[in-house]
Amino acid sequence: MSASNWRGVTVGVAAFLLGTIAAGSGTLRAAWDPIARVIGLEAQRTPASANVLSEHEAEALDEMSPQGQAELLLERSINHYRGANEQIAARVDRWRGRIELTPRLSNLFTTAINSDDLTVRVAGIEVDIAARNLTKTSATIDELEPASKSGEQGARVQALWGLGLIGNRGIEQARIFEILMTSLHDENEQIRYWAVEGLVFLAIDASIDPLLDMFHNDPSAAVRERAACGLAQSGMFSASQRRTAVPTLLDFADDGTLDEQTRSWVYQALRDITGQSLPRDATAWRTWYATSTKR
Repeated sequence: MSASNWRGVTVGVAAFLLGTIAAGSGTLRAAWDPIARVIGLEAQRTPASANVLSEHEAEALDEMSPQGQAELLLERSINHYRGANEQIAARVDRWRGRIELTPRLSNLFTTAINSDDLTVRVAGIEVDIAARNLTKTSATIDELEPASKSGEQGARVQALWGLGLIGNRGIEQARIFEILMTSLHDENEQIRYWAVEGLVFLAIDASIDPLLDMFHNDPSAAVRERAACGLAQSGMFSASQRRTAVPTLLDFADDGTLDEQTRSWVYQALRDITGQSLPRDATAWRTWYATSTKR
């Protein structure tokens, strides 16, 4: 269409709308509704386009730096673009030691590991492992184990975190579990905190009971809260794994020895795990749980 024809169409549409205004008819409303439609926050999920990694982006990846690739693909993974996780899996080993946890990538990582989709959390973990220049091998565990047990706090924290991530990827999980357990009752609060975090990201079934113990008994409120969050929502446990903690949490809800803050975290964890919005009443929760397990 030529510019002159386009201008003619524009003028024609404007004239039509002005004419309907002057006529005071209902035609304007009918003509305007499709144009003025607003998507509300309470609307059902409304895709803006097909959530697939575009051919243009896929073709451009090879021309990008490893840092650019990691940032683009993790962003696309977070937004559930088909093909993004496959591209990360194909490229992540080549990124090791060539990408950094810049503020942008760190923010993307934080968003990824808080996703409601475990595959997105995995994408975040894979990128973080690469940025830390770690290999997913037994040799890495050999290196991190002594660092996790002695030395400066910062180095120990980094080792505990790295062990949790490597273990999550299936490398010697039983061995890593035992290493993390040796730091779980360290006199240093920060070491206990990161041992808890390591167990939360290792996320094997055996991690559940120690985390429940830390939630109930650790002297530090920060550590208790971290254990509660790890059981309820953060980290890498599946929904079914989290649900196995519910019977013990119900016992905690009845436990008068717990301080008020910890009891509030018990009910918050129950709500996060079950999706139920029951009051802070142990009897109500037990009644619901008994009914739900009979279905």
